[in-house]
Amino acid sequence: MSELRAMQPPGKSSTEAWVRYLSQVEMPVLAETLREISQLTDSDSSTVNQLAEVILKDADLTSQVLRLSNTVFYNRSRATISTVSRAITLIGFDSVRAMAISSLVIDALLTRNPRSHLLRCLARALHAAVQARYLGPGSNQEKKEEVFIGALLSNIGEMAFWACHTPQADELDRLINQMDPVEAQKEVLGTTFVNITRGLVSTWSLGSFVKEVVASGRPRSDSAALVRHTMSLAEAAEQGWQGEDVGRVLEDLSRHLEQSKDELRDEIRHNAQEAAKVAVAYGMPQVTALLPDSDASSVGEQLESRGDSMLQLQILRELSELLVAKPDLNLVFQTVVEGIHRAIGMQRVVLLMKDPKSNRLITRKVLGDGTAHWRQEFIVELGEKDLINAILAEKRPMRLEKPAEGAWKNLDLPGFDRHIGRRAGLFGPLFVGKRVIGLFYADNSDLYQPPNEEQFQAFCHFIQQAQLCLNNLSEK
Repeated sequence: MSELRAMQPPGKSSTEAWVRYLSQVEMPVLAETLREISQLTDSDSSTVNQLAEVILKDADLTSQVLRLSNTVFYNRSRATISTVSRAITLIGFDSVRAMAISSLVIDALLTRNPRSHLLRCLARALHAAVQARYLGPGSNQEKKEEVFIGALLSNIGEMAFWACHTPQADELDRLINQMDPVEAQKEVLGTTFVNITRGLVSTWSLGSFVKEVVASGRPRSDSAALVRHTMSLAEAAEQGWQGEDVGRVLEDLSRHLEQSKDELRDEIRHNAQEAAKVAVAYGMPQVTALLPDSDASSVGEQLESRGDSMLQLQILRELSELLVAKPDLNLVFQTVVEGIHRAIGMQRVVLLMKDPKSNRLITRKVLGDGTAHWRQEFIVELGEKDLINAILAEKRPMRLEKPAEGAWKNLDLPGFDRHIGRRAGLFGPLFVGKRVIGLFYADNSDLYQPPNEEQFQAFCHFIQQAQLCLNNLSEK
């Protein structure tokens, strides 16, 4: 056992090596429990008892299954359920097994390393799972749970990887912002998430249906085809319901379900809202912000917004106090960066400052997942005809919502990052007199949600405090 604990991540290696490492070193308990539950089938009463025994061995799992058993998503009758045995009797073996598998996976992943890539994967998988369950075949409960689990586990390899604290995760986090994601996976891991998923599905005995969903080639069954459609839908919807990708998936779904596109569009929008409620029921409200049409008020519980208004006020108050005395520029800027990241809720934040030895802005402070490469590579050559210099020329904070449109679309974009200038971002230039001497930049990385007006106004407040500090120092 000590040898397993000492086993290092395989680095750029084979699919088999990564599957072995994730199964034996990082998640052996999850792997074994999933095997145990997945191999149970509702063949007789003894198997039902076995399922109850597996669940009852884990107090947290028992609590979660009972909580889910009393939600509308699983319990339409609203009958109060207080024991696992009653849950299996009233709701059904397949539903309770699906709850157990889903809860185990979600809890095991979130308690390890909830970085933004993992949250995005979980949101996408849960959205696809809810869509598949609601769009699935009639009243066949077994099929509904089958497609739910099939979709939820469809990217288990990617989720398991991002849940681990490994040097490879940090390296891929850096590289994935600079090149095609699949090529980045091959460069760092020697394989792809798709291949790792297929290996884990087999090693963890997740069943023939999940294996069919993630296999190469065309699916053999209508149910597996439906799951693949909902997986594509969940990914496409991250760019907005009106996007071309959603339109293409709707065409495919419409033919598959023999349902009109207009009727289907209304249904999937409703299902997306239901997915937010399911996310809360599964104890991961943080992913609701990553779901289309997310609305904290619609899920029936108070959710944390991506920012924290009380923390904003507290940090802004601290900044005001810092400015009363002789300002410490470094401390003020560090506080501003932290405020934009933690209090406003922006995923990635950077401060660039004028290099005294050249005509360029270079990185001084960064915060957020996926910003490691910025320390060496986020450099702005002042005077160049590119997007960032065009924004600096505006001499004011800006929220660039659609950088690929209008006056910005023909300008050069940074080559070291896949999102700057391609997705919405916040820009806050700093000046001494009329000279640009710095720039704050913030975005939400690969999350589809653009910064909203409230976040932009808070961003402007923080930039204003930084500018006041510079003004005070330049006058002395």
